[in-house]
Amino acid sequence: MIIAKAHGAGLSTMPLAQGRVAANQIFNLLPHAAVDQLAPALECVELRRGQCLFEPGDDVAHVHFPLLSTVVALVVPMRDGRMMEVATIGREGAVGSVTLGHRPVFVRASVHISGNAVRIPRKTLDEMRLAIPRVHDLLSKYADCLAAQVFQSAACAAVHSLEARCARALLLTHDRLQQPELPLTQEMLADMFGATRTYVTRIARRLQKRGAITYRRGVIRVVRRELLEETVCECYGRVRRHFDRMEPGLYPGTEP
Repeated sequence: MIIAKAHGAGLSTMPLAQGRVAANQIFNLLPHAAVDQLAPALECVELRRGQCLFEPGDDVAHVHFPLLSTVVALVVPMRDGRMMEVATIGREGAVGSVTLGHRPVFVRASVHISGNAVRIPRKTLDEMRLAIPRVHDLLSKYADCLAAQVFQSAACAAVHSLEARCARALLLTHDRLQQPELPLTQEMLADMFGATRTYVTRIARRLQKRGAITYRRGVIRVVRRELLEETVCECYGRVRRHFDRMEPGLYPGTEP
């Protein structure tokens, strides 16, 4: 297995410990034999905040599996320059075409929180899905969970308050990072919801006044998660329960 780290326009490689891929929930749930079969085609790349993995209409060349605290957002760009986030992908999932065959993507994939990801050529992954039933099974279940997140996000944006949606975003990020310090700015939150920074600042102040969070430039700290859970809408729990029904242990922080 190879680790590839970005240096300018090229890539340098070095050995990657086999166990590192277990930092992604999909690989963690695969049998060791399946990981061994995938290993020769895997490489680990460093992703930088703001980096675009693909644009609408692209034929995805690689499928990325975020590791540990890496988070990628799927966003829909609008003509006026605004972008609406429709899904967040972290250590529980994969970014790219997780269904078989050639399909141009509809959204932009933008790195939300920097870190490493394991990637594999999409064509190779398609071949492995046909050869290894458990790989096909897990990716199909994850694709269903990702679709559920997108559908729920659309419903959430239509009927729930921005405060509830903000609490949901913080909980989703907290789940994926498994730590209280979240490298999120108020500008990032505003972009996620298509809202003004002034509005998001007011919401952040209310959450801080209640004791749920504290924030300083570039970092939001979750102080009392239970207060965020009291604020969040039903959408957070519905998607999380769907993950658990589809594949126990797929959602970050849960056990199979």
